[in-house]
Amino acid sequence: MESLAYYDGKIGTPEEMTVPFNDRVHFFGDGCYEATVGANGKVYLLQDHLDRFYTSARLLDIHIPMPKEELGNLLTDLLSKVDSKINFVYWQVTRGVEMRDHVYEDNLPGKLWVLIRPKKLNDPDVAIHLNDEEDTRFYHCNIKTLNLLPSVMTAERAKRAGFQETVFHRGDIVTECAHANVSVLKDGIFYSHPNDEYILRGIAKTHMIQACYRLGVPVLEKAFTMDFLKNADEVIVTSSSNFCLHASELNGQPVGGKDPATLKAIQNEVLKEFYDYTGCTSLWD
Repeated sequence: MESLAYYDGKIGTPEEMTVPFNDRVHFFGDGCYEATVGANGKVYLLQDHLDRFYTSARLLDIHIPMPKEELGNLLTDLLSKVDSKINFVYWQVTRGVEMRDHVYEDNLPGKLWVLIRPKKLNDPDVAIHLNDEEDTRFYHCNIKTLNLLPSVMTAERAKRAGFQETVFHRGDIVTECAHANVSVLKDGIFYSHPNDEYILRGIAKTHMIQACYRLGVPVLEKAFTMDFLKNADEVIVTSSSNFCLHASELNGQPVGGKDPATLKAIQNEVLKEFYDYTGCTSLWD
């Protein structure tokens, strides 16, 4: 075989292999991987890569479906089925298969993937050319990427602790929630983090701001601190599937509840837009 693919016990060519639609990797990038070289039937530095692989999976609470020694034997056996002398050996485990949700079922069986294909190694005597740019890999919250694994882990920790959502902050500055925007009301003013690279510009939040304008509620899109949030009159969490929710606790301490009239007016205006747009008469139609 020139190239080989493996998924959950099935072996074939990469073109033949199929993966269940509800594998969580499709929705969240929910998994971890390793890669190395295979040559003359040996997976190079196999034990080192297995150790790191199992450490990554443990830190992500992902259940690899076989013991370390068994996986090493499987990789070696799969490598023997490929014709090329030197190969790229890649494997990953995803959290498993279930309907899309940020949180996941306990002890969900992980799904193992393997790819082995011919690899041409570069000549170390041939110089390469470089460029440079600032490292901004983790400063792109404004992009609605499929790589949601950090949010998945945060949402799962919140669920296990009995919370429905987590407020993120950078230093003391509030940014957003694990999978929603967070805003506050203080002294009749609606405060929301500006639309920069530290948050995803929520469409629901944008329409909630427009609702505030229609109601005559002043809006300030500026950064605010955790202390400001804790002392706000109302704390509002919104996303495209949760309209204008409000919080009563943060880390077990009471928050909000000081301006229910303004909160209710905003909620009613947001819901009115939804009802007018969809023709629904309630959120439970």
